[in-house]
Formats: sequence, C-alpha cells, structure tokens
Amino acid sequence: MKKIFVLSFISVGYFLNAQNLSNSPYATYGIGDVKYDNTIETASMGGISTAFISDFTSSFNFANPANNANFELTSIRLEATNENNYFKTDYNNTKSTKHSTYLSNISLAFPLSPKMKMGISYQPYSSKSYDILHETTLLDGTIMASRFRGSGTLNTAQAALSYKVNQEFSVGLRANLYFGNLYDTNELGYSNAELINGYETKNSIKNFNFTLGASYQKLNTSTDRKFTIGATTTFGNTSNMTTEYKNSTYFYTDGEVKAGESIIEEKRTNSKNLLPLQASVGVGYGSENQWFLSLQADYKKGETISYFGNTFDFEDSYRISAGGWYLPNYNNFRNYFSRVVYRYGAFYEKGNLKLAGNNINKFGISAGVLLPFKNSSITRMSGLELGVEVGKRGTLNDNLINQNFINFRIGFNFADKWFRKNLYN
Repeated sequence: MKKIFVLSFISVGYFLNAQNLSNSPYATYGIGDVKYDNTIETASMGGISTAFISDFTSSFNFANPANNANFELTSIRLEATNENNYFKTDYNNTKSTKHSTYLSNISLAFPLSPKMKMGISYQPYSSKSYDILHETTLLDGTIMASRFRGSGTLNTAQAALSYKVNQEFSVGLRANLYFGNLYDTNELGYSNAELINGYETKNSIKNFNFTLGASYQKLNTSTDRKFTIGATTTFGNTSNMTTEYKNSTYFYTDGEVKAGESIIEEKRTNSKNLLPLQASVGVGYGSENQWFLSLQADYKKGETISYFGNTFDFEDSYRISAGGWYLPNYNNFRNYFSRVVYRYGAFYEKGNLKLAGNNINKFGISAGVLLPFKNSSITRMSGLELGVEVGKRGTLNDNLINQNFINFRIGFNFADKWFRKNLYN
C-alpha cells in the first residue's frame, strides 16, 4: 500500500501537464467548464456532501471538512473520469461528439488523533478544450473564416482539518489553492487576404481561499436512526488572476508557425473577483450502516472576468441536489452483493451563464457502487468505486447548443490502519 501511495503522488506531476479534459462550447466563457466535484462517492449521489457523514471509518469528506467524525483509517483514493458529450444545434442542423478520460481525484487522509483528522487532495477545477471553425461566403464570393480556440486547466489542491467537538457537533476547515493557465484565441481571416487578425487572451491564475464547515448529527441509539444538518461557506478570497490580452495581425507558415506578427493593441489587467462567495446547506436522515438520504442547496455568487479585452459578468447560480446510499447487509458474507454499497442521486443547476436571454442550466441523474475487496469489513471498507452520471445542459433556443452527456467514473479506495505500534516483537 505504501508503494502505491508513492507512485500515485509522483504521477500527479505528469497528469497536471498532460491532461486534456473534454468540455462543451460553453467553456469558451470565463474560466471554462467547472467541475462540481469529481469524487465518485459525491458525484454518484447527485452531489450531496454537506450533510453526509460516512458511516464507515475509511471515507474522508473534503467538501464539508466537518463531516469526518467516523473517519479512523489512513485512506488513499485514486479516481479517473471518462466524459462523453453529445452536442446539437439548430444552426445548420449541426451535431458533434467529444470524449476524454482524465485523472479526476487523488487524495490522502489520515487521523491525527481520535478527535482531529486531516486530508490532502488534488482535483481539476475547470478546463478549456475547444476548437470551432465557422466559414461564411460573402456576396462577392470571398470566404470569411472565424476560428475560436481554447485550452488549459485550472487545478485545485486542498488541505482539510476536521475536529470533533463532542459526540454530536463537529467543525472543519479546508484551505484551497487554485492554479493554472487558461488560453482563448479568436482568429478572423479572408480568402483574399494574407494576414489573419487574432485576438488572444491568457489568464494566469493563482488563487487561495478557505472553506469553513460545521455539522450536527443526532443518533437515536434505540432505533439506529440518525438526523444530520451541515453547512459550509467559502471565504477569504485572495485572487491573483493576471489577464494578458493581445490584438495583432500575422500569417502562418508551414506547420502553423506564426510569423510576421504586428501588434495592434495589448492590455494587462488583474482581477480579484475570480472565485467569489460560495455557500451550501444540507440535511440528511438515515439508518446506521443501512441507508441514508440527503437534500442539499448550493449557492455561488456571480463573478466578473476579462474576455477578449472586455469584461464578462456571470450571474449568481444555485444547485439543488438529492441523493443517498443503501447497504443491504454488510454481515452477509455468503452473498457478496449484499455487502455492496449502492448510491443514487439527482441534481438541477441554474447556471451562471446567460446567452441571448437564455440561462444555460444543467440537470442529471447519477448512480454508483462501492464493490468491497474480499478482506474488507464494515470497519475497513476498501474497494473498487464505480459511478455513472447522465444529464443535459443548454438549450436549442436561439440557435444555442444542447449538450447531452454521460460520464463514467472508476477509482479505488485503499484504507488501512497505519503507524500501529507492535505489542510483541
């Protein structure tokens, strides 16, 4: 297990530079296609996490760092996501598909004491990966071509601390570091002109903030029923996003090498409203080691970002999620599927992007399973994680784009008790 831990974190450096994340044309705006939460456990339950305290000792909750009262083991998670997007627009009856597979989550968590737990993780937060070419024939026969390209990934590294105040109340704090570069290019060319007019935007991002979480869980020991309330807020934003904008003319040589560049205008600005206020509240109800159901509401304040030399305002957004899990009978070792944890969920998200008077909203349903390893028990729930998410984003109104998606997730959770003292030699 320790060898796996070392190799896993060495591999992160490769994936940070090599990943190519699929996303929709709506990623052309702002910081790209934001990933809500790439952990299989959370995504398989529709995104619920704020009031989710795992019954098992091997699962660490990063979304609400207060929800780790039951965590007792050292846990390593390695997870990957396969995204499949299907696009359609009424404009020229255009259809297209896009697929990608990438490392979506890697984390290490461990207890510092019976009351204090700690975890560190990495996830992609948002991405751009699009290349759109649009050609129009003018009245004089000249072909006008517009090309839109985008690339880059914004990553997040997190460190979380959880403290159990008493048997029912816990608090937690998570430090979030966002880093990466995002690129956008808009090129305009004509068939009877040698030069291309290009508008380039580069956003270099380093952002740091905190997420504070709290949770309360009341367990009825006579019925094993439990009621949970959780809340989080993200604050202390210290954004440092440098935007470099350039308007220039040039031409391409063989191999698409830019040459003969003449700069028309250059700008350099700094933004401090990249990742503004975010808050979440959730409630949950369940039966100890048998089932759990939760409802959650998330809010994110709109932000302002520079886009091709101009500012672009995003609206406030919210998300409603519902989901949970079910475990038939963890003591039934004769029937393996009775020991499988089954997850389910659904969500609706009112997006922060509004185009031609249309909100770009998103909704979906999800499901997943935790397939325990042969030697796993209720106190050491290690296993193979599988998840699937199906949904829709956007609209066909006003020649906009409808996006259907199906995402598959796979990962491993290795949990064990490290650093134990031997009683006998």
